[in-house]
Amino acid sequence: MAALRYAGLDDTDSEDELPPGWEERTTKDGWVYYANHTEEKTQWEHPKTGKRKRVAGDLPYGWEQETDENGQVFFVDHINKRTTYVDPRLAFTVDDNPTKPTTQQRYDGSTTAMEILQGRDFTGKVVMVTGANSGIGFETAKSFALHGAHVILACRNMARASEAVSRILEEWNTKYHPPPEKCRIKNFN
Repeated sequence: MAALRYAGLDDTDSEDELPPGWEERTTKDGWVYYANHTEEKTQWEHPKTGKRKRVAGDLPYGWEQETDENGQVFFVDHINKRTTYVDPRLAFTVDDNPTKPTTQQRYDGSTTAMEILQGRDFTGKVVMVTGANSGIGFETAKSFALHGAHVILACRNMARASEAVSRILEEWNTKYHPPPEKCRIKNFN
């Protein structure tokens, strides 16, 4: 903290303040990393927020980057006539978390088919689901059926297909309304 104060960077209203014993540093090419002096370890992610950061832009006016005889980078403030090992651009870091497409941000591995179809009406649509008697196929078929679609369950085992249809109709009856009149099971063998 003394180094930050010396560099004039101690006045911060940052929400991601470092825990005691931690220090924020930069590499020569501007990547921010964090030093944990208590455990004598470093890491790229902020210890509280988990975000990666990099410094943005050039050095402020009047500042220069130098390297000492040990190869360590330091910064010279020619206006105030002082030097510091703390990069003055640390006050202007930007998150380096790559943005993902919005479709991947909305859903992840724990998202259910019902959550994905929420608010959609598939009345009048025909959907064929393979492997619909169990697992992901069953959940997908059930979700489409409960959202109004005419669902064709493509299964190898007729008995398991009949059981799957019964389970879907049972949920339809308990949660929504009476089953559609034309509910039948066909064997295409």
